[in-house]
Amino acid sequence: MMVIVMKHLLTGRSIQFQLALRCISTQSLRFSRLAEVGKLEAPKIQGKYDTGQLFLHRVFGYRGVVLFPWLARVYDRDIPNTQSPPIKTEVDTGAEAPSGNVGKEVKGTTHTFYQVLIDSRDCPFIRAQTEAVTFLGNQDSSRSLYAIPGLDYVAHEDILPYSSPEKTPLHHELFDKFLTYQPERDPPFEAQDTLRAWQKKNHPWLELSDVHKET
Repeated sequence: MMVIVMKHLLTGRSIQFQLALRCISTQSLRFSRLAEVGKLEAPKIQGKYDTGQLFLHRVFGYRGVVLFPWLARVYDRDIPNTQSPPIKTEVDTGAEAPSGNVGKEVKGTTHTFYQVLIDSRDCPFIRAQTEAVTFLGNQDSSRSLYAIPGLDYVAHEDILPYSSPEKTPLHHELFDKFLTYQPERDPPFEAQDTLRAWQKKNHPWLELSDVHKET
């Protein structure tokens, strides 16, 4: 079990995050190790996180970095329709709830999600494995299925932002190809032309439209 220790930006106090439920076993000996990765920052209540923002996933505990945001319609089946009406937002994708709902109609609200990279060191310890994002491409008139390991979609409220003094704080084969270190910026990682071209090329297949939630 790996425990991440982070220092709060304002108080300087150390905060521990349990990253994994699985322990590492060597000759029947179980151990945990602490790794300080950075300082927690205050989550954004309003506005979006910028490209290059480092974060911890609030639910799964993995380290990641924001690539770019999407707006999607969220249909939460855990919220009864007798509650207050959904909050109106500035952007409406025009999506409707699917007709396949059995027994209850669900109204959608527009919500911000992020395309992110997952630190490859944390992938083996994620409780709900997010091994890759799979999408159907249409390049050169050949409809092929593509899978990108270590790519995920994360809701705005699941982002716990932090900062790190390292120039390469995240381990992912696409990190250095998509982002470049700019110490004068905040966050200090800027999108490269490679990321912009990749987003533009794959936008129709990567963009979220509808998200359905039920527990």
